[in-house]
Amino acid sequence: MAAFDLIIRGGTVVDGTGAKRFTADVAIKDGLIAQVGTVSGDADEEIDATGKIVAPGFVDIHTHYDGQATWDQEMAPSSWHGVTTVVMGNCGVGFAPAKPDRHEWLISLMEGVEDIPGTALAEGITWDWETFPEYLDALEKLPRTVDIGTHVPHGAVRAYVLEDREQPGAVPTEDDIAKMGQIVEEGVRAGALGFSTSRTVLHKSVDGELVPGTTATKEELLEIGRALGRGKQAGGHAVFEMASDLQRDWNEFEWMGQLSRENGVPVTFAALQSIAKELPLDEQIETMRAENDNGANIVAQIALRGNGIIMAWQGTVHPFRFRPSWQTIEELPWAEQKAKLLDPEFKAQLLSESNDFSEAPQDILPVVAVISMGWAMQYEMDPGFDYEPTEEETVQARAQAAGVDPQEYAYDMLCREDANGFIYLPILNYADKNLDFLHPLQNSDDTVNSLSDGGAHCGTICDAASPTFMLQHWVRDRKRGDRIPLENAIKRQCHDTAKLYGLEDRGIIAPGYLADINVIDMDAIKLGKPWLAFDLPAGGKRLLQKADGYVCTIKNGNVTFRDGEWTGATPGGLIRGPQRAELAEAAE
Repeated sequence: MAAFDLIIRGGTVVDGTGAKRFTADVAIKDGLIAQVGTVSGDADEEIDATGKIVAPGFVDIHTHYDGQATWDQEMAPSSWHGVTTVVMGNCGVGFAPAKPDRHEWLISLMEGVEDIPGTALAEGITWDWETFPEYLDALEKLPRTVDIGTHVPHGAVRAYVLEDREQPGAVPTEDDIAKMGQIVEEGVRAGALGFSTSRTVLHKSVDGELVPGTTATKEELLEIGRALGRGKQAGGHAVFEMASDLQRDWNEFEWMGQLSRENGVPVTFAALQSIAKELPLDEQIETMRAENDNGANIVAQIALRGNGIIMAWQGTVHPFRFRPSWQTIEELPWAEQKAKLLDPEFKAQLLSESNDFSEAPQDILPVVAVISMGWAMQYEMDPGFDYEPTEEETVQARAQAAGVDPQEYAYDMLCREDANGFIYLPILNYADKNLDFLHPLQNSDDTVNSLSDGGAHCGTICDAASPTFMLQHWVRDRKRGDRIPLENAIKRQCHDTAKLYGLEDRGIIAPGYLADINVIDMDAIKLGKPWLAFDLPAGGKRLLQKADGYVCTIKNGNVTFRDGEWTGATPGGLIRGPQRAELAEAAE
């Protein structure tokens, strides 16, 4: 009988702690790392990692697989990018608790906020739960390529307690708030990793209504914080996660600091350059740090590239969405739409028209205008597109160089590749037309790399590829500014994200930790071209993006992906509460 299940031989280990890389073998036994160093025993399988990076599996703490996780074992696209653990239920949206008459309402909430096709959710979700603990039980039934953990989502909690009274601006009674707290505490005791809410006008249901939580009072949020504290004292883990517009008069950081201090729980929020936020990003960080200096534990989640939209004719949005001619064909089957779009007469008619914004959401008209006419903020997605594009790559600049009107140039871009062209529009995190402002934050303990939104915004983004982008762009290829050392990049995507959520059994390559590992060819690491697939239940669409350079991904000692292809292994499961590593001495 072999001494080990798997040995990774001769790789360059980047262990997740931030320490300098070193050459070593890694031996795995019973799903755990058994030895790191020179391993003399044999194994059922060996992987030659000479010249390759051996790093922990990536831990992605901001995803929206709440529906997909109930039916999908592969958990793409995150699993294609070295991710072995995901945390979902972010931004206050999710599917538990759920009374039978609120299923459609919760689907409409998720579809509106996260752009996940409602038809796919309606067909894919079986709804064999009502309470949050029952939802966890349902998730536990299906093995996957990755581990999943989740928050208790504010939207579902409010809908469960307030029922038909849940309307924008609804003010719950003291009894309502107490019931919400009980549900949250029950969820944490059952294994939820925290609670999430959303307080941004950009998050609306498919019917255009503000999501629950947007107008929640300080008293409601603090009571939920107390429930998290009680759940933590009972042995659970309790992160308070939030997306917010951070309006100055809301004093968000004041109650965030109070909630964290009084209950001993971390509060984490999406920190972005955004036209919807009154506070500039540097002021967000400064205000957060003032609260932390006063005993709070607030952590900023930051993205590593511009957050925005990939626009396409078949995507959720494109620049011509509000032209009358488009509206005459938007409900047609794709084949008929494409024939019209490629017709010179139809093109000339559409380009002669003005936008009709009467049906557009009036409170986000600046965003709608940028989508429809912001040619100086939109970029042509060439083969090998660099997600830190220059001014010369804008639609406006390239149209001017070609002697063409920008709107015609954009139209023709979308019509390339048989009408499957893409335009990139970074609405967030690209105000300076570069990513320099993110570099200093890579050395801060009060920020974590996050906001991939894996599984969400199916028709507009594919930021689930963020770990690959980190390696390709920030570590290896960045030309317009400073890069990130590989050791720091791996630490931030493994150890730091895992630690925030109490997952102290992963994110580090050392004896006793979970054998969640990536073997990476850094010379070959490369993002593939995104494409629109229609492979969700009911033919729902989603943007997908693969990557080269992952020699293999290992979860709990099992190889789940080889050279980017799923092996069929499903060693992942449900995470319940905090996890601790029983550190073992190196086996003899």
